[in-house]
Amino acid sequence: MKKIDGHLHLVRSVAGLNGKGRMTPLGNGQTIWDDGTLIKLIPDGWGDDDFLAESALQVMDENGIDKAVLLQGSLNGYQNYYSYQTVKKYPDKFIAAFSVDPFADNAMKIVQRHVEDLGFRAIKFEISQGGGLHGYHQPFRLDTTPTLGKIFHFLADYPGFVVTVDYGDYTQFSYEPEAIANLAQRYPKLDFVVCHLSFPNADHLDRLENALQQWQPFANISTEISAIQDIEGETEFPFPRCQKDVALAKEVLGAKRIFWGTDSPWSSTFNSYHDLSTWLEATDIFDQSELEDVMYNNAERIYFKPDHIQAMQESEDPVFKNNN
Repeated sequence: MKKIDGHLHLVRSVAGLNGKGRMTPLGNGQTIWDDGTLIKLIPDGWGDDDFLAESALQVMDENGIDKAVLLQGSLNGYQNYYSYQTVKKYPDKFIAAFSVDPFADNAMKIVQRHVEDLGFRAIKFEISQGGGLHGYHQPFRLDTTPTLGKIFHFLADYPGFVVTVDYGDYTQFSYEPEAIANLAQRYPKLDFVVCHLSFPNADHLDRLENALQQWQPFANISTEISAIQDIEGETEFPFPRCQKDVALAKEVLGAKRIFWGTDSPWSSTFNSYHDLSTWLEATDIFDQSELEDVMYNNAERIYFKPDHIQAMQESEDPVFKNNN
């Protein structure tokens, strides 16, 4: 079966920033936040202070993964340009989203450069309070904050553009499932992806169902199921709590609006990449055709649009073009 990891991070250089401060690499895959939080960011054998494209390709090859979607987040620090270089070097293996702090003075200039000059056709908003923008900004709304509105108005000129959002769990100011529904209605030609199945809890499935029901009317909203093992605190394969979460998502949204990912490298320090990439096959949630959609076809349809691939492959960075 063909597989796309719909949520993968490369780490050219550790540059994490969130409510815990800055992240510093310590070697052996370990890092430390300014507040003293120590984490194992990179699995043994994947890299001491980085997780590069070549290491990712080795992991993918060992586990039968055909392609991967490269996303950005505050945990590792934005790796926008390295992801761009990777897609240019390995166009048959990767597609990438970029990230921006929408409250930076040059936010719109950054957005325009990545879309117009570098050919990105996906953006990732890591807005969670626990790990993203809400950890170091005052609370804001994706669907009503004027700064965000400027970005969405710009993206509306690119039909099929993918907007990927990680908004954290319900305890955080950043938890905004209703904002996704509002945006999907407002921008019907954009595709919206919610990371981590809205941070589920198998003991509180009504909360998850509430979010899913809000999205159900909008075909341009999908969700990926990366890192739900971490969120549920599960290390027992094939993750029975996660099975309940995904079964509910299938019931409400259908199999064509769910896709698989891992959120590696960090998630692969809790469970092996092999287990993360095979657990759905060990369940009866999806039939074979549905499983092929969840493991490959849906991410291919959403992220690997032919014109999106073409846009990045034909791009030339004017910074270097004009200085050579």
